[in-house]
Amino acid sequence: MAGDGEEVRNKQVLARDYIDGNLKETDMYFETSSISLKVPEGSKEVLVKNLYLSCDPYMRGSKAKIPDNLFYSFALHSPIVGYGVAKVLESGHPDFKKGDFVWGVTKWEEYSLITMTESLFKIQHTD
Repeated sequence: MAGDGEEVRNKQVLARDYIDGNLKETDMYFETSSISLKVPEGSKEVLVKNLYLSCDPYMRGSKAKIPDNLFYSFALHSPIVGYGVAKVLESGHPDFKKGDFVWGVTKWEEYSLITMTESLFKIQHTD
């Protein structure tokens, strides 16, 4: 794995268009960007390596072009947002430390910088 603060490639799944009906492979596309493995100084953000991503039925509604959507909407040509399980690589938040396993709202990409940490939960395990 890359070292702290290093810039690495970040494979992402992006939304090509709003979804009408069943999700098709053509509704998404892959892109590779880069990300720094460092949390901005003084922030409470959390940098994670995504391990598992969830594709849930509720996502269908959040991907449709609906005014005043009850779910958070998504931005075209941006990484898809959903739930996932991840490992903390670096944290500016006092509740999360390097090596913690977490679940919550993340993006469909290898690495995510979580800014909305209230949607992130530590996995308590004994192993």
